[in-house]
Amino acid sequence: MQLAEAYASKSVDEIKAALAGATLRVYSCPQPATPDKPIIRNQILAEFVLSSPAFDGDNVVAEAVPAKYVGTPLFGRATAADGTVVGDFSAGPGDSDIKLNEVSTTKDSPIKLTRFRIDANIGNGVTPINPTDKMRERMGTHQISHENTYAWNHDFAERKTK
Repeated sequence: MQLAEAYASKSVDEIKAALAGATLRVYSCPQPATPDKPIIRNQILAEFVLSSPAFDGDNVVAEAVPAKYVGTPLFGRATAADGTVVGDFSAGPGDSDIKLNEVSTTKDSPIKLTRFRIDANIGNGVTPINPTDKMRERMGTHQISHENTYAWNHDFAERKTK
């Protein structure tokens, strides 16, 4: 979750209230550095209009929509009903802020928003640790690879084509 500057100091309840009637667009392009920056290569996969109020407890209230394009969600941008940017949220499988009923979208197929998380325990601009990062940390490596576990790799450098 990365909130726009105007919402960075707001509480979770204030952010949820600001999202009443908001638009949540889910993209397959790289996320900008901050929500205050424009989205450059935009490919909107789905566009949800949240209900008013947008949340029933912790559950988001939004109707299913047809997907606009084929792709894998990477992030979503929420804009309040008046068009001001509230923030950018991670999307996809794993520990993401936004989850859809499908891992990827297909044009015109129905897409449902199954989770839209606003987490007070994650600081603004801090990405939650995903399972891959946890594994890298536990293994003490930057790359997950099995190259050291196979005997046939001992002479790989000599065998590879140049």
